[in-house]
Formats: sequence, C-alpha cells, structure tokens
Amino acid sequence: MSFNVNEKGYYGEFGGAYIPEMLYPNVEELRQKYLSIMDEPDFKAEFNQLLKDYVGRPSPLYFAKRLSEKYNTKVYLKREDLNHTGAHKVNNTIGQILLAKRLGKKRIIAETGAGQHGVATATVCALMGIECIVYMGEIDIARQAPNVARMKMLGAEVRPALSGSRTLKDATNEAIRDWINNPVDTHYIIGSAIGPHPYPDMVTRFQSIISEEIKWQLKEKEGRENPDYVVACIGGGSNAAGTYYHFLHEPEVGIIAVEAAGKGVDSGHSAATSKLGKVGVIHGCKTLLMQTADGQITEPYSISAGLDYPGVGPLHAHLAQTGRGEFFSVTDDDAMNAGLQLTKLEGIIPAIESAHAFAVLDQKKFKPEDIVVISLSGRGDKDLDNYIDYFKL
Repeated sequence: MSFNVNEKGYYGEFGGAYIPEMLYPNVEELRQKYLSIMDEPDFKAEFNQLLKDYVGRPSPLYFAKRLSEKYNTKVYLKREDLNHTGAHKVNNTIGQILLAKRLGKKRIIAETGAGQHGVATATVCALMGIECIVYMGEIDIARQAPNVARMKMLGAEVRPALSGSRTLKDATNEAIRDWINNPVDTHYIIGSAIGPHPYPDMVTRFQSIISEEIKWQLKEKEGRENPDYVVACIGGGSNAAGTYYHFLHEPEVGIIAVEAAGKGVDSGHSAATSKLGKVGVIHGCKTLLMQTADGQITEPYSISAGLDYPGVGPLHAHLAQTGRGEFFSVTDDDAMNAGLQLTKLEGIIPAIESAHAFAVLDQKKFKPEDIVVISLSGRGDKDLDNYIDYFKL
C-alpha cells in the first residue's frame, strides 16, 4: 500500500483539488511546475543553504534522559523548536517563497492559527522583500498576541477573520477569497499539509527534512536509522507529515498521531478529527472532517490555536483509515500537564501544540528498549500567557 500521493493528487480516497474555477489556473500552474522547480539544482542549493545558514538546521535530536527514566523507555526529541522563528513552519515557507519567486509572484498571502506559520511567512517575505498579508482569526489574534506583534514588526499586514468561529478555518476561508480576487500576481503559502493538490504533497516534501535528519542522527546515536515509534501532534498536520515521511513505508516504525480532544472527545468541544470526522471536503481537498449529519462543519475547539481545526490533512486521513497511523486524542488538561512536566524534567517549554504529543507517554506503554522520537514542533514562548493563566503561575 502506498502512502505517497498518486498522480491525481489522492492518498487512497483522500485529497484531490476541489476548487472554484477562478483558482484553477493558479493551482494547475503549481501542479505542473512544483516538482520540476523543486528538482532544479539551483533551487535545491538555495533551499539547503537557507535551511543551514538562516534556519539553523539540522535541528538537534536530543536524548531526553529524565523523561526516558520516568517512562522507562528511550525518548528522543526532534528539536524543531530551535529553528529560527521557533517552530517547524519555516522549513515550508522557505521552500514556498523560493517557488513563488520562480513563478514570478509579487505578493504573498497566508493563513495562521497559532501564529507560527504567519510569523514564518512574514519572515521569509521580509527576507525576500515581498509584500505579505496574513489572515488570522480574531480569537487567535487575541490569544497569540506576541506572534501578531512579530508579524507586524516583520512588515506583514495582519487581517482579522471576523466570521464563523473566528479561528483557523475562517482565516483560511478569507485567504482563499483573497486568492480568488488576486489570481495572477499572488501566491498562497498554505502552512499545513492540507488544501488542494499539490499543496499537501508540496508542504510534506518541504517538511520531510525532519525525518531525513532523524534517520542519520539516529544512526549516529543508536547505530540504526529507524526508531520504533515516531510521534507528532496533528492539526492540519505539516509537522507530523514531515516527521513521518521517510518512515511511511517502513512497517517496523510505528506512526503515532496525537489530536486535540479539547474538553473531551464527546464533550462537543473537541478537535479529534479521526474519532469524530466523516468524509467531506474542506479548503480544496477531500478528507476527514468534523461535520453535522447534513454536512455543516462542526466548530472545533482546542486550548491550542494550532490544533483548533475541524479537519486533518488527506495523508493523515489515509493513515487513520488504513490503520497505518495510531491516533490518540489528548485533552487540554492532559496536554497542559505534559507541557509543564517537560519543562520541569528537561528544561524545555514546548508550544501547547507540541505538548499534546508528549501526553501520549501517559496513554501508551512503551518497552524499555523502544526508541521513541517525538517531534517537538514548536517552542512555548508564544503560549506563556496561556500557561500562566492555566497554572495560575
């Protein structure tokens, strides 16, 4: 069974490009050109040089000694939080800005939830001197104020999404509207492994640097390339897609995806798509989607702005449906406590998104000899207010 996208843009039954006619030229141009551009030697050289000298890659693979002792297994952390801008998002925005330049685009738009993708997009636009507009839900603007300030400092215009739940889904809707109105000169940098084909595959390829590094780093540390498990939090799923990519067809590597259960899977305040979702179409692709019986999108909820999304990328929908991925749902409380525990045991404050992944250590029993690599997808600076409020610090 293949877990790569097929020539029609599907992972199993999920994916495709469900787009209004106005966007067809943009998406088709990307589809026809993305692989050939990414394969050009000068593109690869510029991408790799920026990842090394600007982003600071490779990110370390860190053996978490105290966490390992507590859970009696070998836990390694892939330190995406140490990248410039503080998360994995910049791997993808560097790739897409180089692509946009080669397609002759003069204006960049993006959507953001937690603000990390917005910051990463604003950063590469500042680096390249290109106009940048970031759409962000009004609620997320309030709960991620430090990132909003960073985007503005970097020269981006932050436009609030005032409709619907005023979170990530609505910011994406606004960005798509903008793109329809400005199809010729604008490139839309999608930050998750979601959207119409070729976006899920393109974003996954740019993020696959994560699993590529894990393989050689683990070989250096443990004498083998493959861990027993790779673990990542899942919203749209770009950090997860990058963490899993080189292990998708290695059956001995267990793939673990951790979703936001919010106040509980059945509480009505959740974003646990693998448990609650049914097949539907959102933001240009067919995937698993939280919806009512008549197909209206259900409002998701998570304490973490980056996981507060009613769907999941088509690759992850395929991993869930085929059973290749093992999906766990983690509540706000469990995620917050896992984040605080990591801080106290290892001296690393994780983003609340990433903290969800660490909560799996309390839900699944690993063997003492297992090697478990957890994607520490972002750092917790942006979430300090949330941590302070939650723990009354």
